[in-house]
Amino acid sequence: MGQEISKKVYIGMSGGVDSSVAALLLKNEGYNVTGVFMKNWSDPAWPCPWEEDRADAMRVCLKLGIPFETWDFTKEYKEKVVDYMVREYAVGRTPNPDVMCNKEIKFGLFFNKAIELGADFIATGHYVRKSADNKLLKAKYLEKDQSYFLWTLKQSQIEKCLFPIGEIDSKAEVRKLAEDAGLPTAGKKDSQGICFMGPVDIKEFIKPYVKKEIGDIVTTFGQKIGTHGGLDFYTIGQRKGIGIGGTGPYYVAKKDYETNTLIVSPVTDMSALESKELTAIDVSFINEESQTSIKIEAAIRYRQEPVSATLEKVDDRRWRVDFEKPVRAVASGQSVVFYNGDEMLGGGVIE
Repeated sequence: MGQEISKKVYIGMSGGVDSSVAALLLKNEGYNVTGVFMKNWSDPAWPCPWEEDRADAMRVCLKLGIPFETWDFTKEYKEKVVDYMVREYAVGRTPNPDVMCNKEIKFGLFFNKAIELGADFIATGHYVRKSADNKLLKAKYLEKDQSYFLWTLKQSQIEKCLFPIGEIDSKAEVRKLAEDAGLPTAGKKDSQGICFMGPVDIKEFIKPYVKKEIGDIVTTFGQKIGTHGGLDFYTIGQRKGIGIGGTGPYYVAKKDYETNTLIVSPVTDMSALESKELTAIDVSFINEESQTSIKIEAAIRYRQEPVSATLEKVDDRRWRVDFEKPVRAVASGQSVVFYNGDEMLGGGVIE
């Protein structure tokens, strides 16, 4: 155990197996661990299994013999994550609420409160690693790597973060550790959907907030093949749920707001979906060293293999990303994340 016995850690406990095993590993390493369940969502119109998840987190803490607390961020989550998501959809962009949730809730409110309460570290069940010099690295288990969602972190935060399961080679190994320790979440299925909200139907959720103006669905060859119920309900690159019937597959290539037309590409012609450059705003680097141009690898969606690119500063607000080869389905509002091999350097929001 050594000196780590005095190190106090608050760990975010979601009620899932990943954060449960993270808590187990920290306790076994001799840290003074407190489990915290963050209550962030409670809208009866959109049921979320938070009570069940909280009970599971509590049972894990009881099994491990560590303190358990519940911190209520419901109001702040509504303002900082849900309202942001609604605003973005309402202006035709496709937001990434998981990135905002990490920035504002887990590594914002939770991080700050834990440090104020005297924590030496906070911990989460994210599949990422940190280096000895506080760089953020991809997880060993690349299939679950979550570095894409953490590009807003700063080195000063990473210094006070622990990611215990980032070094584990597989989900099967995580579950085996939970089973061997008798944790009640060992066989629990992975959660799906939006951070803290569960499997919400986005189209239904945003209906009251976006334009529902009916328009044409037209192929890249100019053929009308259907009608849409509002451009804001669609995402560039989307294949399922377009509402064309059995005429596809088609992919959403463009949303033309001037003519209220949804333009789709058949699988035989994907060129309209491809881009070799994009502009990013709200760019953030983990290491704040001043830069104007840098060779990187960039990913424009979760689990995408990063593509070699050049990142160049355009002005105080914008950076241009020039890819060595075309990337498919660049969607305004989504995240572009920068890498150097296994190291995640930062990211930005696609303009």
